[in-house]
This record gives sequence, C-alpha cells and structure tokens, in this order.
Amino acid sequence: MASEDVVGKRSESAVTTIVNLAEEAKIAREGVKAHSRHALLSICKSLAAGGIAGGVSRTAVAPLERLKILLQVQNPHSIKYNGTVQGLKYIWRTEGFTGLFKGNGTNCARIVPNSAVKFFSYEQASRQILWFYRKQTGRGDAELTPVLRLGAGACAGIIAMSATYPMDMVRGRLTVQTEKSPTQYRGIFHALRTVFIEEGPRALYKGWLPSVIGVIPYVGLNFAVYESLKDWLVKSRPLGLIQESELSVTTKLACGAVAGTVGQTVAYPLDVIRRRMQMVGWKDAASVVTGDGKRRVPLEYSGMVDAFRKTVRHEGFGALYKGLVPNSVKVVPSIAIAFVTYEVAKDILGVEMKISD
Repeated sequence: MASEDVVGKRSESAVTTIVNLAEEAKIAREGVKAHSRHALLSICKSLAAGGIAGGVSRTAVAPLERLKILLQVQNPHSIKYNGTVQGLKYIWRTEGFTGLFKGNGTNCARIVPNSAVKFFSYEQASRQILWFYRKQTGRGDAELTPVLRLGAGACAGIIAMSATYPMDMVRGRLTVQTEKSPTQYRGIFHALRTVFIEEGPRALYKGWLPSVIGVIPYVGLNFAVYESLKDWLVKSRPLGLIQESELSVTTKLACGAVAGTVGQTVAYPLDVIRRRMQMVGWKDAASVVTGDGKRRVPLEYSGMVDAFRKTVRHEGFGALYKGLVPNSVKVVPSIAIAFVTYEVAKDILGVEMKISD
C-alpha cells in the first residue's frame, strides 16, 4: 500500500508539473504575442509619424520645389525662369495658382512613404550601429558620435530613396511639363505606365546612381548635424539658450534649418545631374532641356560622368547649381518642418523608440 501511495503521489506530482509547464508556456506565448503586437504597433506609429512629417513639410514648400526643378532642366537658350521671385510670378501668371503646386500630389505620394521609411530606417540603423559600437568598444554607456549618425543617416537615405525612386523619376517629368508640352502625362500611374511601356522598366531608375551618391552626404549630414547639434545644445547650453533638457520647437526648427543648409549645399550638383538624367529617353524633353547646348536635340547621356561633363562643357560649372537659390529657400524650412513634425507626431502617437536603447 505504501508503494502504491508513493506511485500515486509521484503521478500526481508529474501531472501537476505538466499542468504548470503548460500554463507557463501559455503565459509565455501570450507574452510573446503581446510583445509582437506592441512592436508592430510601434513600427506602424513610427512609419506614420515619418509619413506625416514628409507630407506636411513638402506641401509647405511645393511652389519652390517645382521652380527648383524647372530651373535645373530649362534650356539655357530659351530662358523663362530668371530667378526665384520672377520664376514664381511667371508660373502664377501663365499657369495660375494650381501651377505652383503642379506635381505636388505625385511628390507627396512619393515623399510620404519615402519619409516614413527614411525616419524609421534611421532609428533602426542607429540602434544597430550603437549596439555594434558598444560591443566593439566595451563601453555600455557609449553614445552615437557624429560620424556614426552620418552612417545611420546615409543608410536610411539609400533605403528610402531606392524604395521610392520610380515615383521620384515620374514626379520630375510631371513637374516640368506645362500646358504646351506635346505629350501630357495625366497623373502618377499614367506616367509610370507610359515610361515603362515606351522606355522600358530600367528607365524608371534613370539617375539612380547620382541619387545614391548624393543621398549619402545629403540625408547623412541632415541627420548627423541635426542630432549632434541638439545634443551639443543640451549638454553645453550656450548663451543660456537652453534652460531645461528639452529643446523648444523654435530651437529644433533652427537645428533643422542648419542641417538642411549643410546637406543640400554639399549634395546639390548631384541632384541637378539626377534630374537631367531622368529626362533622357523622353522624346519631348528637348522642348525643356538643352541637348548639345546650341539646339533642341534629344538628350543623350551615357552615364553620370557623361552628364556632368556635357553639362559643364555646354553650360558652364554654374549649371550644376541651377535652382540653388529657390532650393535653399525651400530646403531650410522643409527640413526643419520635417524634423519637428516628426517629433511632434511621435509624441502625439505615443511612439516609444529610443535610439539609445
């Protein structure tokens, strides 16, 4: 009888253990699911914040964005746009108020996902780079340096730009066409379809290489300068500007303005070449962009270097900075608004994503 009791107790104990293990497994599964849902929600919120930032900032400067592109690609022997003020007045007079925002719908359709991916990629890249940096140095409290932020920003820029490049390509064409253009793209999808059919799928990535090269200093410097400047202001508190650890919206706007100015100045020539390469293969591009510098002939660039060479040879070195003034006027508020809108949107949405985690 005693042995039977022992066996019974052991059996009961085994059953209890199994039940407990099953309960623990169930709780663990529920915890994993809850964590996964939380992580997914955080990702969606972060992407939404980035998308909102891109849409708001780009719409705010849409007229200057369109004028910049028109100045970049206009034929030097048929000048219509002589400067920022004159160019905006000319667009208003010839195309009306809507002309100032032509291509903005396409631009927002591109910039919203681009901005969402860019900001999210920057935070994820920053986390991974910081984790690797701490592991290599053995310093658990190490923070991101300006160079590491530059690398994270460059990664984010390349990923975001590559993911949405076809939209940028057709946006450039939609932006430069006018009511007198021989062929009209009716919208984003019509332009994508037309380019795909008439010029082939590779045409949707014309100008991609200078874009990749240009996005490294542009986006990289934007993030590096903005984040480093914020950290410096919080730690050093120069001239008594910062009273608490939190920066004001005005100060953040100023940081974003400095970041935008530095980034766009370094990368601007590559942006001009990208726009010109995007026009290659478009049979009506000769009505807008110069060919050999003297006549309206089809654009022919064998690559990025050839585009640089022909642009400088036929139009001078200054042609690489066509549209710089309206772009400078545009970039400063655009980048500033984007950064601040992103942080405000994250606060409103309750995004819990710390780079230093």
